[in-house]
Amino acid sequence: MNKELDSKQVLNELLVDLFNHILLLEERNLKNNDLKDLSMTEIHVIESIGKSDYKSMSEVAKRLMITVGTLTISVNRLVQKGYVSRQRSEKDRRVVLVDLTEKGQDAFEIHEDFHKKMIEKILKNTKIAEDELLIGSLQNVIEFFDQFKV
Repeated sequence: MNKELDSKQVLNELLVDLFNHILLLEERNLKNNDLKDLSMTEIHVIESIGKSDYKSMSEVAKRLMITVGTLTISVNRLVQKGYVSRQRSEKDRRVVLVDLTEKGQDAFEIHEDFHKKMIEKILKNTKIAEDELLIGSLQNVIEFFDQFKV
């Protein structure tokens, strides 16, 4: 087998494993931080609201690559749970603005901290310049996830 094909196969396997670990461990991180009432979809809505400059429903939906109707379902649940507040824009009453409550900001920060630790592990002792270094970085992430396995 040629080296390029081997590298691509290894990288593919690492990315699939990485994706599966991220989903599992993000969910576990929520539960471990008393955010058991949030789904992964809801935490990603919270993340998108937290990272948006202009927090209209349409802007947040665009950022998440979903429809406003789909976002409305999640936002309704997050408002009920106390993570998100919603109000009409004073400048244009057709525009609905969303923002994080204090509880929502806390959830956002917990999620961001998880990602920060993950990125620190990716960049630990590596420089991404060649395929082998990228593979090594992804293996570092897998090692990070493995420490949380039950």
